[in-house]
Amino acid sequence: MAKCSNWSLLHAKVHRTLRSRYLLPRDRRILVAVSGGQDSLCLAKLLLDLQPKWGWDLGIAHCNHQWRSDAAANATYVSQLAQSWNTPFYSETTDRALRSEAAARQWRYQALSAIAHKHQYKYIVTGHTASDRAETLLYNLIRGSGADGLQALTWCRALTPEISLVRPLLEVTRAETAQFCQDMQLQVWEDSTNQDLKYARNRIRQELLPYLHQFNPKVEQTLAQTAEIFHAEVEYLESAAEQLQQNATITSNDATVKLDCLVLRNAPLALQRRVIRRVLQQMQTAPSFAQIEKITTLITAPNGSQTDPLPGGAIAQIKQNCLWISKN
Repeated sequence: MAKCSNWSLLHAKVHRTLRSRYLLPRDRRILVAVSGGQDSLCLAKLLLDLQPKWGWDLGIAHCNHQWRSDAAANATYVSQLAQSWNTPFYSETTDRALRSEAAARQWRYQALSAIAHKHQYKYIVTGHTASDRAETLLYNLIRGSGADGLQALTWCRALTPEISLVRPLLEVTRAETAQFCQDMQLQVWEDSTNQDLKYARNRIRQELLPYLHQFNPKVEQTLAQTAEIFHAEVEYLESAAEQLQQNATITSNDATVKLDCLVLRNAPLALQRRVIRRVLQQMQTAPSFAQIEKITTLITAPNGSQTDPLPGGAIAQIKQNCLWISKN
């Protein structure tokens, strides 16, 4: 096929990524989340330019968090961009105060999913980059996350049973998206909240990563690759833990789980911890590392041993070489 006008190295890079990772099938309806910032503008322009090769039916969506005085103008700008690109545009504005980044993110994905469901888009794509992946890894590492948190952002995950979230730019740095927008003369809408150092992610972006660049000029790519390694390893460990849990489970219901200690003792510690965490999560508790450790140590403890009550009222004890985890 003929190349699009203004074909760049980044076009080729993303095109190869889409082919090799099977992220966005041909001839599908795809909703592009566009904030107006450089990453999402870069993504939208790349996909629009690649559209003739892939036969996609693209739409653009914007979510207004109402955090800034220029939020309405920002939404209007994205709407005008979509119109200039002759692309369907959808927007949602929150009707409640979003007091944290986590709350904003949850609302945003709910809004995007609702738009996609209503207009029959099977894929939602966002402009998360290798830089975002590096920042998320560092953020979770500082908070004390395990490997699951260190895998950071993934290429694809299900938002609903029918709708997938895809991140095609996870091998592209923020420096590359900035250069692309400059080369393509895309007017970036600057988000003033990105400069606010009260947000931990902004301090990581503006202070920690520049410092780490002194030790490794490609620290963002390196950390993003580390997250990719963790992702594959977490998938493997979770699969192994699921199998171990099945083999060890004697009885299970919403209130009590009975596990065979002999089966658990023969498994590596990493899998024992994962099984305990899975059980507690299934019982609707959010366990800490210390709580998981308390229960894990019981696996080799004598009959009659037990933990103190855990948050949510759960308690673990050893009876007849079985680990009982009960929730009151």
